[in-house]
Amino acid sequence: MNKNYANRKIMILTLFILVGMLFIARLFHLQILNNEYKLSAQNNVLRKITRYPARGLIYDRNGELLVYNEAVYDLLVTPNQVHTIDTLELCRLLKIDIETYIELLSKAKRYSNFKPSTFLKQISKEDYGYLSEQLYKFPGFFVQARTLRKYPSMIAAHVLGYVGEVDQNEITNDQFYSAGDYIGKNGIEKFYETLLRGNKGIEIKLVDVFNREMGSYQDGEYDLLAMAGKDLQISIDAKLQAYGELLMRNKKGSIVAIEPSTGEILSLISSPAYDPNLLIGRIRSENFLKLSVDTLEPLFNRATMAQYPPGSTFKLVTALAALNEGLLNKDTRYECRGITSTPLVCSHNHESPLNLVHAIEQSCNPYFYKVFRSILEQKKFTSAQKGYDLWYDYIQKFGVGQKLHTDIIGQRNGNLPASSYFNEYYGQKGWRATTVRSLSIGQGEVELTPLQMANQIAIIANRGFSYPPHLIKSTSDNEATEFSKATQTGVLAEHFETIIEGMSLVYSGENSAVRNYRIDSIQMCGKTGTSENPFGKDHSVFIAFAPKDNPKIAISVVVENSGFGATWAAPIASLMIEKYLTGKVHPSWYETKMLNTNLIPIKH
Repeated sequence: MNKNYANRKIMILTLFILVGMLFIARLFHLQILNNEYKLSAQNNVLRKITRYPARGLIYDRNGELLVYNEAVYDLLVTPNQVHTIDTLELCRLLKIDIETYIELLSKAKRYSNFKPSTFLKQISKEDYGYLSEQLYKFPGFFVQARTLRKYPSMIAAHVLGYVGEVDQNEITNDQFYSAGDYIGKNGIEKFYETLLRGNKGIEIKLVDVFNREMGSYQDGEYDLLAMAGKDLQISIDAKLQAYGELLMRNKKGSIVAIEPSTGEILSLISSPAYDPNLLIGRIRSENFLKLSVDTLEPLFNRATMAQYPPGSTFKLVTALAALNEGLLNKDTRYECRGITSTPLVCSHNHESPLNLVHAIEQSCNPYFYKVFRSILEQKKFTSAQKGYDLWYDYIQKFGVGQKLHTDIIGQRNGNLPASSYFNEYYGQKGWRATTVRSLSIGQGEVELTPLQMANQIAIIANRGFSYPPHLIKSTSDNEATEFSKATQTGVLAEHFETIIEGMSLVYSGENSAVRNYRIDSIQMCGKTGTSENPFGKDHSVFIAFAPKDNPKIAISVVVENSGFGATWAAPIASLMIEKYLTGKVHPSWYETKMLNTNLIPIKH
């Protein structure tokens, strides 16, 4: 009997222990493992608000403000806290219809019923003023401050870039970002994103049942201050940039101006351009689509991504290679028969034979073909390939056929064919200088971007070296930049003096087509180019620098489908040089022509 009672006692105790353990396990699950009730309770009394930092401001080289921030507000919602509210009143305050309200709330619920998410983005300061007074009527809704970029000067869109909402790839690649965050998508905004973005902060607020903030949780002990992004000063001269954009209005092409002594880019213009304010706020997506389908391609940065045959501007680097190899000197003369010359015809009849300096002035095609041939067909070489490889190495050192080290987003290589390209077509010994003669005058397969053209003329202005062309000048912390190391071409400085003398005659020579655009107070050096275009009228190209000694500006100009280099690109370059060096432009017939002519063909 006692034994039976003992067994029952053990069974009952065991049952009680098992039930107790089940209760303990359930409580452990509810209180420790499962956050659903905890989060729900905390959300009723605590609100975590992300404080977004102000992005760094952007100034031009002279301290003019190019980009600043303007306050906007995002409306967030925690769906499970939304109970009986006056939906029509909320829609009126938000300027949306009831269908939009239902769609936005459904989207928030799909994200999470318990976590806050963005309901409506970028509410203006004016609309927020009305909303904030009535927000206590709408439990579950609260506002989070943000900033949008503003561009007061409405210039340099391709330089500055734009800011947009992060996509999933960007979130995956950088844990700094969460859904709904903004990030630089292009230009300076993208390249210097980590400097401009700052660090996010967080505030924990106590909230009552009426959705009203009652103060900071634990007196702000757990809050984290947001840290504003760093301000940037870029190398662009805002006044020069604005003037260049005005000159390029109703034209397709580009202007790139560089300070040779530093590599700082003074202006970078792609035309047609667009107002950078079109790509901010709620209108960004709609406007981006419109700009994307525009047949004039305003989003395409011609200054860094368009590739053109450089035309006669390219003759200078071939001459420098020959000078450095001892195959050419200042007094070397070659005969030219003008428009009857072979295998390359000259564009016009002129005095013959010419020396090197006057060949540059006259832009004589046969002269520079013979210079090119002298490099490729040296007696010491068993094939033209060896001479071509020598020429190729020189040209590459002028930044041709490769992306330049720069902070500009979106660059193309241009094109400089290696000898293997011609070997594939003609066989290793099946071609010679005559076969590839078009390269000697900057035509055929060779292509440069306008940025590469400007870098080339900066090298010549510096007599053989250059700094990487770049946009950054300094940050708010005066951080050192990575663009202070010069690159040498290996060509002796004395050879550049010969080339520069010829370029000076382009402006001062009595028979030069550019002499009408010279500025008497400034000694200028330039070279025209006409870039052949198989799809229409040729492109006008011009490169220049000034002053001749201690140069302050080097510039390339391309005006598409407009003909000779002296007709359009040269006067634009001269006007830009005058504007930068003197601070003003004297009225002239050619300025009026540049400002008032529309070169964009009308499509019927």
